[in-house]
Amino acid sequence: MTRVEGSLPQGQELLSSVGTAWMRAPYPALVVDTAGALVEINSQAARLFPAAGPGIPLADVAPDWLVEGHRRAAVTGGEDAGGPVRGRHGQWTLEAHATPGADGQVVWWLVDDTHRELAETALRSEKERHGFLAEASSRLLASLNTEWCMEVAVELATRYLADAAVLVAPAAGRRHPLSLCAGDGVVHRTARIEPADVPGLKEALQGFPPVPSRWIDPSALPEWAVPEGFDGPVGSVVVTPLPGHGVPAGALILLRRSDHAAFDASEESFARVFAARAGAALSAARLYMEQTSITATLMADLLPPMLRRVHGVEFAGSYRTAQDTERVGGDFYDVHPGAAPGDKTLAVLGDVCGKGLEAAVLTGKIRSTLQALLPLAGDHQHLLRLLNGTLLNSRHTRFATLVLASVLRQENTTHLSLTSAGHPLPLIVRQDGTVEEARTSGTLIGVLPDVKSTTAEVDLRPGESCLLFTDGVTEARGGPLGDVMFGDDRLRAALAECAGMPAEAVVERIHMLVAEWIGENRHDDIAVMAITAPRTTHLTAVDGHTAGRYTA
Repeated sequence: MTRVEGSLPQGQELLSSVGTAWMRAPYPALVVDTAGALVEINSQAARLFPAAGPGIPLADVAPDWLVEGHRRAAVTGGEDAGGPVRGRHGQWTLEAHATPGADGQVVWWLVDDTHRELAETALRSEKERHGFLAEASSRLLASLNTEWCMEVAVELATRYLADAAVLVAPAAGRRHPLSLCAGDGVVHRTARIEPADVPGLKEALQGFPPVPSRWIDPSALPEWAVPEGFDGPVGSVVVTPLPGHGVPAGALILLRRSDHAAFDASEESFARVFAARAGAALSAARLYMEQTSITATLMADLLPPMLRRVHGVEFAGSYRTAQDTERVGGDFYDVHPGAAPGDKTLAVLGDVCGKGLEAAVLTGKIRSTLQALLPLAGDHQHLLRLLNGTLLNSRHTRFATLVLASVLRQENTTHLSLTSAGHPLPLIVRQDGTVEEARTSGTLIGVLPDVKSTTAEVDLRPGESCLLFTDGVTEARGGPLGDVMFGDDRLRAALAECAGMPAEAVVERIHMLVAEWIGENRHDDIAVMAITAPRTTHLTAVDGHTAGRYTA
């Protein structure tokens, strides 16, 4: 049937003006009377409706939508038929226009609208696919968690592309992570599978685009490839790779039931477009997870350690970086226990010039060097000289200050040897709340070819503490206007209130007061360490019924 461009004839004088010429019109035309019977048809209409002829009811040869349209047009005399009517007839989509004829008759002009309908259907389909891909991209990129991306991929694929979906990730050892969805939730598991059992899957996991499999014998499909809850036999299957950033990100298996249409070429192509986006998101998530794992491994050696009681002496520490978004900085502390209870424990707290990761790298080097120099920990001057030489010979141009504390628990006292290398002097709080400053001094590390220092010897009685801290504590700015330093006097007053407290309580108290003082203001890295001689305690009453009481 030929499509005709241009406007349709109009007016009451139509039949008389054109005579029999309308019979040769290149589009179907029918004249129908008010009773719904055919009066005349042209040759094109005769081809379209072979059973049509004068006197035959329109309802016997034409589709229902045209019959209903004529009924409405006959009622209004064709003047107001409500616009063209459209519908299907066989393989065509037709648009019928009503023109008033003589004696209440209506001339129907039929235009082939099949191609326009196909174009509109294709446009709607493309809009739906575009919307789906936009949603898929947004959801897939919403998280850098690999399992989350796998879950979103199979859930979207099941909702828009197939009745069920299985995502097979690259092998982790001998097992493959799997995500399966059949419309009632996603299942994650790791299983040892044989990719060759599914045609095209092995190639897809290797990154080679396989020829999609439109149909696979259900008996040949392994049990693991059919999600639980998939109702009905498998009718068609598509296997498509998930391309990543230079490496395959896995493969997607799409399944449809036998009572649904099989995948056509357009759907296979669209599945590959979706798989490309899912693969990119999965690849980015997997790369992020790998980098996070590597970072966590390296960071473990840069973060301050968890402190505990060592050989009867309490150690506690607190650390806060200059930026709350960072985990490491230029301040550090460490405790290196002696091999036996009678050996000295070396504690060190320091401050590297600068902030952030670059400063943290140097703190890691200092901590590693001190670890290697532990056999020399008894001679602080010699240890500082060797550490200074190491920093002078490194590529770093930063310097550091630190304080060393060799700790030995004795019968009634805890003895400390304290050596400062350009660092704020340690403070000692006695049982009565008196705060003393350790008499030690020294030059900073990593600047001059030679370092000098003096060591202070301090004895702690039970309940007394020694506080090591960085200048981030005393130089923290806050107060009503945010421009007043916390200062030495406030620190001493705060420490005096901590007399008799355990090491953890001392650190927590100082850290809390400094944090309150700073508020939302900017600050330097802050590190605090407390070394406390614990109180001697014993049970005064234990009779199996009454709780024992601890006394000093």
